Amino acid sequence: MTTTPAAPPVIAPDDPRSPDVRALLTRHLELMHAQSDPEDVHALDVAALTAPHITFVSAREGEAGALLGVGALAEIEPGHGEIKSMHTAEAARRRGVAGALLAHLVGLAVDRGYARVSLETGSDEHFAAARALYARAGFVECPPFGAYAPSAASTFMTRDLPGRGH
Repeated sequence: MTTTPAAPPVIAPDDPRSPDVRALLTRHLELMHAQSDPEDVHALDVAALTAPHITFVSAREGEAGALLGVGALAEIEPGHGEIKSMHTAEAARRRGVAGALLAHLVGLAVDRGYARVSLETGSDEHFAAARALYARAGFVECPPFGAYAPSAASTFMTRDLPGRGH
């Protein structure tokens, strides 16, 4: 018996206030607070994800299908974007959703002419899979950026992008 591989997720702008998205973001924040001290949680809530400098996207099965994951791209300064609020629904893990979301967000940063895109993630074992995903996508560790302060609980990563002298 052969199985047909799952179609790639449809990634498009979405509203973080939508009920299914809000539920996934609530789960994301709960996990971050369960795995990190309060001062080390940098995940954004629904209200913050509606800010004008943030592009929020979701990955779904088909145009209006089941929510598989979410992510956002924030402009933190001219030419520098930050990946925020990456989260894959538990039922959709190990299906390439996070990689597809990350590639989409990096593509948005390239389209906007950013010189680099950065992110903050946790440094303990709960975040090992995320760090490995980012490293496979070309991100390397870097010092804190933007408004972040150094923290043993955080790993900061960045990736130079083509087209701006890199």
